[in-house]
Amino acid sequence: MPKSLDLKLAAIHANPHGCREFILADAKDADMAFGIGAPGQSPEAHSGELRFKTLAEYREQIRQITRQGLVDIMLMSSSTNYKLTIEERLFENSQITPAARANDTTDVHLARGSTYATEGARPFRSAGIDEIQCGHVQCEPGERTLGANLGLYSVTFNNRLDLDYETLQRFHDFRREAEYKGFRYFLEVFDPNLPGVIDPAKLADFTNDMIARMLAGVAGPGRPVFLKIVYHGPRALEQLVAYDPHLVVGILGGAAGTTRDAFQLLHDAKTYGAKVALYGRKINNAENQLAFVQFLRLIADGQLGPVEAVKAYHAVLERLHIRPHRSLEEDLQQQVNSMSYGGTTTRVAVPPAAPAPAPVTQVAVAPPAPALPFPQAVAAPAYAYPSRNGHHGLVTESSSLRPVVANPLQSVETRTSGFPQRADGLPDFSRMDVHQRLAYHRQRLGLS
Repeated sequence: MPKSLDLKLAAIHANPHGCREFILADAKDADMAFGIGAPGQSPEAHSGELRFKTLAEYREQIRQITRQGLVDIMLMSSSTNYKLTIEERLFENSQITPAARANDTTDVHLARGSTYATEGARPFRSAGIDEIQCGHVQCEPGERTLGANLGLYSVTFNNRLDLDYETLQRFHDFRREAEYKGFRYFLEVFDPNLPGVIDPAKLADFTNDMIARMLAGVAGPGRPVFLKIVYHGPRALEQLVAYDPHLVVGILGGAAGTTRDAFQLLHDAKTYGAKVALYGRKINNAENQLAFVQFLRLIADGQLGPVEAVKAYHAVLERLHIRPHRSLEEDLQQQVNSMSYGGTTTRVAVPPAAPAPAPVTQVAVAPPAPALPFPQAVAAPAYAYPSRNGHHGLVTESSSLRPVVANPLQSVETRTSGFPQRADGLPDFSRMDVHQRLAYHRQRLGLS
């Protein structure tokens, strides 16, 4: 099946300034950083003790989001890639491109009690390219298509000659091997993880210059498919986008924050030239990941604004009897997000694009709902999961539990006429371009 990533990249390169396609990625590779805590905390009570979700639950969430079909890339650890891509063939009939983290620099080694992330980042690779492509250390001819053929390679510049020299040398070695083996990669550039190594006023310029400098020596076949960087605001992003329109720029999501943080970041980055957004913790910490992803897609496709999306998302949670992490009023606020992987060092304050909305205390969830500009949009993907004790006030997205509320968007078969459909007759959002998706939702909502 054609992958939406490839179709969108082709469209972007054909018309860098006019193309409105936007690439979304779910970063489910946190087990290469946080270890046992990567899947997130269980919402269920266990006699007052903290319990983490399991790796099985984490992978089940990957399956569900992949079947939902609204993201373009699913980023995983090499071990999860082996399980889902190679063994289960999860992505074989999906438009979603599987990807794996191809290196794990020491600033993402975040075991409980560790101090590695407080020292200057050092390059390191747990996974080999062959292991990502075919599942073992030396692929035979024809095996390289069994696994993922896209990887995330991460660098962290600290304005320290000894550290940055080693970082650049190891990147040089990686990209040469990747080109030789036909392996595609996207490049993640973190801000310094050491304090005081760069004037904060020059941080964005330093990062932009280091990106341009390091890629100036890389010929076409060895260049990254796209970038993943910290969003430093409109000026820095527009500067990098204007420098080379064919250097596709994406932003990383950073720490969890409020729902408004996540939605506003996507909206603002897209406004100022980004073509990609990769969200990890913002998705993984959401009360309902499927609904959260759907609203990210609606914002990316220009169908909803951030404030309206937050309100509609809360309406979905209320309809599903899911207790939100924050009140609607709190969730509409913008916070200062930490942009280091560990969330403990560099902090980037980006001015909000617009004044914060007036406090909202109540939103109706069933028509008529004047507080919601798209009242029927609250019927976005709705999956409710009872907790193990059968109580619906707290929910979990466990592999051992089945959805009890169907996805309304995929149940309206009579309204999909004229749009791409899956083999089972349901709407196939993966094969719709942005204009078709907008037309579909307008038709579904009775606006056309």
